[in-house]
Amino acid sequence: MEERTSKTAELVRRAQKGDDEAFLELMVGAKEQLLRIALAYLRDEEAALESLQEATCRAYAALGRLRQPEHVRTWLIRILLSVCADERRRRKRQQPMAVLPESAASGEHPGARLELEEAVAALEPKLRQLVLLKYAEDMTVSDIARTLEKPEGTIKTWLNRALRQLRRERAGMEGTEHG
Repeated sequence: MEERTSKTAELVRRAQKGDDEAFLELMVGAKEQLLRIALAYLRDEEAALESLQEATCRAYAALGRLRQPEHVRTWLIRILLSVCADERRRRKRQQPMAVLPESAASGEHPGARLELEEAVAALEPKLRQLVLLKYAEDMTVSDIARTLEKPEGTIKTWLNRALRQLRRERAGMEGTEHG
């Protein structure tokens, strides 16, 4: 892990000095995780790819301001989350009713999965980000805290609030199915 961190930090330093190949290597190494986050956040492959491209451009432009090269991955995730939030706001202005892609309903229990995705999508943005990072990306509370630049206690509080809201939503859905 430490060797990978030092290699990543060296790539960042080279990229900051104008080595575009080093920047490309950084982005290729982070692409899969960033794309998974964008897909989970936006639930649209085309929008996720566009957001990844925009995040790459923003990261390239801001690379000189990155002060902790060993935290480049969390820095890239923050940039991507910002781009995805911008995209969701843009979509909301264009379409009052967002339609989920059919692929979102795949899985063992399509209805339950769809309900869960709708419930997560209905969370306020900061709580939705937490749920996606924690459960879709399997990040630890300390990784999320570092990524979002918030204290771990705040992340735990927000995560508990998100889970309570999801449980309430789930209980409400079950109550309407049986009632």
